[in-house]
Amino acid sequence: MNEAIIRTDFEFPGQKNVYHGKVRDVYNINDKLLVMVATDRISAFDVVLPRGIPYKGQVLNQIASKFLDATADIVPNWKVASPDPMVTVGHYCKPFPVEMIIRGYLTGSSWRTYKSGARAICGVPVPDGLKEHERFAKPIVTPTTKAAEGHDEDISEEEIISSGLVSAEDYAKMKEYTIRLFERGTQIAAEKGLILVDTKYEFGKVGDQIYLIDEIHTPDSSRYFYADKYEERFANGEPQKQLSKEFVREWLMENGFQGKEGQQMPEMTDEFVNSVSERYIELFEQVTGEKFNRVPTGGVLERIEKNIGTFLKSH
Repeated sequence: MNEAIIRTDFEFPGQKNVYHGKVRDVYNINDKLLVMVATDRISAFDVVLPRGIPYKGQVLNQIASKFLDATADIVPNWKVASPDPMVTVGHYCKPFPVEMIIRGYLTGSSWRTYKSGARAICGVPVPDGLKEHERFAKPIVTPTTKAAEGHDEDISEEEIISSGLVSAEDYAKMKEYTIRLFERGTQIAAEKGLILVDTKYEFGKVGDQIYLIDEIHTPDSSRYFYADKYEERFANGEPQKQLSKEFVREWLMENGFQGKEGQQMPEMTDEFVNSVSERYIELFEQVTGEKFNRVPTGGVLERIEKNIGTFLKSH
């Protein structure tokens, strides 16, 4: 088995603190720069799974880095550089406490909500008579609160503004950026024979300027279908062939786990871990149209620390 990096504990000059998220370890350098290490941790149902997935961090970081560059004309983003295959360094931003989720199709959690009888998702009305994986007449923005711990909660645009989480002006700007980013992501995916089904964006501020932060269009933040068989599968009521983390959620559900109290996490065998790793690499190659370069997994922590240290010395 290749080595999976599930945690980092570095000490850099000027480091104020480190935040260990579900997947990323984020180092604050003097409230000026953030060093974000995409580890090989994997989460589902807001639970970090017990084993890491080799190459997953590299896949996530390199896809996000590529798409940040490809959308910088739409909205400024936090990225300054990517000094290592698993690392992005960027501007320190004050994040907004909401995630902007945009959906082009009725699938995943939105389908589960709809199937239970709901006809509004985060305050957005959804018509009767839709089927699973059906395309919406136009994409819908369905924000969630950004929880420091536990589950993110669905919330409507009206609730976000009335509760003062985000000002009406800032929310309108984030919503506009979200729609334009999704349009660009959809166009890029289509060129690669894929459908960008849904995704999430996060934003922050430096002064009065809104920045796109965190990851973008990765398999952890997005769902993709293969375009060539979409219509046929939809017409026949068959599951769509997906490139996303949904297959991990489905495996967990099949094994009786949805992150609820008292449920037992199923065993992650070497075979399963390797299959997940290969799916992530497949997604990288499909989404980017490039061959994935499997950087050797031996001595990764030393390499990451050295590459970050070298970058910080020059800045």
